[in-house]
Amino acid sequence: MSDTQPWADQGILYEEREAVALVTLNRPQALNSFTRDMHRALQAALQRAADQPTIRALVVTGAGRGFCAGLDLTELDFTPGDGLLERANPGPVIDQCFNPTVRAFMNLRMPTIAAVNGVAAGAGASLAMACDIAIAAPGASFVQAFSKIGLIPDAGGSWLLVERLGLARAMALAMTGDKLPAAQAKEWGLIWDVADDPLAASLALAQRLAAMPTKALVATRNLLREAGTRSFDAHLDVERDLQAALGRTHDYFEGVNAFLEKRSPVFKGE
Repeated sequence: MSDTQPWADQGILYEEREAVALVTLNRPQALNSFTRDMHRALQAALQRAADQPTIRALVVTGAGRGFCAGLDLTELDFTPGDGLLERANPGPVIDQCFNPTVRAFMNLRMPTIAAVNGVAAGAGASLAMACDIAIAAPGASFVQAFSKIGLIPDAGGSWLLVERLGLARAMALAMTGDKLPAAQAKEWGLIWDVADDPLAASLALAQRLAAMPTKALVATRNLLREAGTRSFDAHLDVERDLQAALGRTHDYFEGVNAFLEKRSPVFKGE
């Protein structure tokens, strides 16, 4: 373990590239499937990025040929005998690990991008969808693998699938467990783009977003995600209140002044 990679032995690599934090899921031998320790390390890495004022965007990717295969089933105990139902129960690991991880991504104070380098299966697909933007490799795919082991989509997957794809497509994918190739995922609106080098494309986009008004971007994220939860009239009021709050920020004044002065703005994320 080193100061620069404090979570390497827990399957998480973390580095800061100027204003962008890069988090790599690093258990390639297991398609970056999650252990409990890996969740704790990932949550710590997200918190580290959040605590650094200079970090204003985050990219998450996978090492090797896969993005993430969800839960490493060896984290559960299927040994026959007393207490089997409790030991094999996935509920606690979802409650203690996956849900906090997904919530951390959804609530991070900066834009998040998933660079999906390979298969994103089960909760791995949920993790990609929990990011603000996803860019996938041409050979990547998204698999709702839960029905093949008698379970349901978790880590927010059942909510995010319907939000992104609509009920008909979400239902068929969740029930069949069929692969959704990257190109079709883009066509259907599950992801933003397909790129030969999704990490390079994601880092370039993250650098672009990191130079933008961070508070406005995160407020936009929240506003769009919550749009379906309130009436149009109520939503107008929320827009008004958010505009009023953002109208007191440094970046608002900088953006307007730069526009009036015909120069490029220098945003601080403040």
